[in-house]
Amino acid sequence: MTRTRTPAAPPPGRRTVLAALAGVALGAAGCSGRTTPAAHPSRKATAGIGSPSPSPVLPRTTPWRPTSAEVQPAAKLRAVRLVEAIGAWADGHGGAAAARARVAALGLPASLVGRAGPLLPTADQAALQVVDAQYGGILSRSASVLVVCRQWTRRAGTVSAGGTTVDVRLSRSGSGWTVDALHPAHPGPAARSLAPDVRSVLSDERIVLPPAAVADLRSGQVHTSVAKAMLALARTYRLEVSVVRSGHPLDVFGTSRPSDHPRGRAFDVWRIDGHAVVDPATSRGLIERFMRDAAAAGSYNVGGPVPLSGGGAGQFFSDATHHDHVHVGFRT
Repeated sequence: MTRTRTPAAPPPGRRTVLAALAGVALGAAGCSGRTTPAAHPSRKATAGIGSPSPSPVLPRTTPWRPTSAEVQPAAKLRAVRLVEAIGAWADGHGGAAAARARVAALGLPASLVGRAGPLLPTADQAALQVVDAQYGGILSRSASVLVVCRQWTRRAGTVSAGGTTVDVRLSRSGSGWTVDALHPAHPGPAARSLAPDVRSVLSDERIVLPPAAVADLRSGQVHTSVAKAMLALARTYRLEVSVVRSGHPLDVFGTSRPSDHPRGRAFDVWRIDGHAVVDPATSRGLIERFMRDAAAAGSYNVGGPVPLSGGGAGQFFSDATHHDHVHVGFRT
C-alpha cells in the first residue's frame, strides 16, 4: 500500500511438486500468525501452479491465528476464517451451495460466495493454507485484510497446487467485525516474454513469492524497478513477499489516491530472514536495516512498523496499516 499515493520458467517436474506437497504434510503443524517453513514451499515448488500431481493425498494444513501484537486481531481472524471456510472442503462437499452453508455457519452473508472467484474452483476436495494476513488498510470502523493463501485441490484422483490472495473488506459495529465484500486477485495471463530481472526473481530461492505474486510477475505487468530491488535485497536478506500487484486495494485505503501496487510499482514483505515483521520478538534493528536498504535499492516510499528519520521527503513512514509488513514502492 502506498502512502501518497524470454519465456516464463517451465513448471517443475513430478519430483519437485511431490516434494513440496510432502513437506507441507509433514511440517504444517504449529502455525500461529504465519505458516511454518514446511507449509510455505520455495519458489521452485510454486512455479508449477496449476500443474497436476499424481498423488491423491492433500497436504495437511493448520488454521491461521493472529499473534499477540496485532492492531486488530479480531478483524484479521474474521477475514481469514471466511477465506478458509470457502477455500477448503472435505470430499463430496464442493460447490457453491456447500460453501454458502459454511459461510452462513460463521454468521456471515452467504452471498459472499458469489465473489469468491478462484478461491472456489471445481474440485472434489480442497485444502487451504493461509500464508499471511496483512492489512491493506485499517481505520476505526473499516478494514481491508489481504489474505494470502496456497490451495491444493483434488479432482478425479489428481492433486493440483495453486492459491490466490483475497482483499477482504470489513466493517465494525457494536457486535464486532463483519465482512462486506471479497476481491480476489486477478493477475491476468502470463506474458510471452519477460524482462531478465523478472525471470531472475522467479528463480531466486531467497525471494519467496506466494501464488498470486508469482502470477503477477509472470503477467509482465510488474515494473523492472520492483524486480531489481527484490534482487538487490535478496543479496543480503531472505525476503518473503506477501503482495505485489493483484489482490491489493486499487486506492490507498480510505482515500481516492491510487495505490502503487495495482500499477505494478510496489511489493510488500511480511517476513525477513525467517522473522515475521509483526512478531514483537523480531529485532527492530533488522526491520530498520531492511527498510533503509529498500530505500537504497531505489524505493521512494518505504513504510513499516519502525518510524525512521532521514531519506528524502516522505521516503519513510509508519502507521497502523504497516505494523505487520514493510511496503516498498516506486515511481516507475
